[in-house]
Amino acid sequence: MRFHSATATGADLEAACRSVASAIRQGLGPGPIDLAIVFASPRYGAGIDRLPVLLHELLSARTQIGCTGAALIGDGHLLANRHGITVLAGRLPGVELHAMAIANGDLPDPDAPPSAWRSLLPIHHEDVRGMLVLTEPFHGDATALLAGLDYGWPNAPKVGGVASGSNHPDGNVVFVGRTVHRTGAVLLALAGDVTLQAVMSQGCRPIGRSGRITKAERNRLVAIDDSPARMFVEEQLMALADQDLDLAERSPLFLGIDVNPFAATATARSNYLVRNILGIDPDSGNVLVSDHLAVGRRIQLHLRDAATSQHDLHTRLAATHPHTAQAALLFRCLGREGADHDTFAALANGVPLVGFHCNGEIGPVGGSTHLQGYTAAFGLLRRRPQPPIDLPPNELP
Repeated sequence: MRFHSATATGADLEAACRSVASAIRQGLGPGPIDLAIVFASPRYGAGIDRLPVLLHELLSARTQIGCTGAALIGDGHLLANRHGITVLAGRLPGVELHAMAIANGDLPDPDAPPSAWRSLLPIHHEDVRGMLVLTEPFHGDATALLAGLDYGWPNAPKVGGVASGSNHPDGNVVFVGRTVHRTGAVLLALAGDVTLQAVMSQGCRPIGRSGRITKAERNRLVAIDDSPARMFVEEQLMALADQDLDLAERSPLFLGIDVNPFAATATARSNYLVRNILGIDPDSGNVLVSDHLAVGRRIQLHLRDAATSQHDLHTRLAATHPHTAQAALLFRCLGREGADHDTFAALANGVPLVGFHCNGEIGPVGGSTHLQGYTAAFGLLRRRPQPPIDLPPNELP
């Protein structure tokens, strides 16, 4: 298994594609290319439709998948506010690759059995070693898709992100093969002699005490522990130490929702999905959150903290020995602080890494796959270890 990554900048799309393809060919040497994962700036506008065709003609990758990203990660650098393309390409002997586009109408009924989901892919579910999921931000139902993928393939790690870079509903794209899609998602399933390891790092840390939602209306948090939501927030802020209070005054507050719906209390090992606090209704005191809320869920306020997030990332990455990976993908929140690609390079110098800044990151939390915020989601690609061969004992003469 061998990978090479390349990045090109410039407003001339054809020239950028030629530059990337030349570097990939030079890095991999002669021979067919099995996989190309591509992230591109939406600054190319309508010309983005030509991107997968141009790259396919230049690389002839058997499987090609990608999307647009507001800022790109490649060649050890962050490319922001400019035209650019970054590509990870590789030869994967003994690996099966299945890529497809999925529209909302393709999703099985919520009450359908796992077999309905598994029918989406022409491969036995036990053979799938991991999935890459890319979605666009305006039309696709990512939550339903991820829940269904977990239902059909519970043992397969899933990582990915939501395309970014444009505020226009049709400005962000995902693509598979030579075809661009402006709605839905694209999926790459990997099977055979490969593993995909997901590494997740939070960009926020909890503050104050946790509480339980006792009343909520859609995205309106009404009461926590039977007290008005605004009162709960004010109490947590008043109890903060000076350093945290200073941080809270300089950055927005977030709400962490425990992924375990049955959690009785918060612990040091609690896993939270971090959601934006949109504001507080001055009349009712309800806290407005960027997600629907369920009564009974445990919550805790969170603050964005660059130092803590980088320490957390270094600890989690180091535990996975990233220098042993053949390649890596990084899906990073637009609002996350710190240089995650530098942290990776310090631990895995020479391992090809590409990625982009997302409108949401996809990865496992608490045993299930979720659409998250303010996180860094890494996918580490490795050759699957082969089991030892049982040889018969040597016969004595």
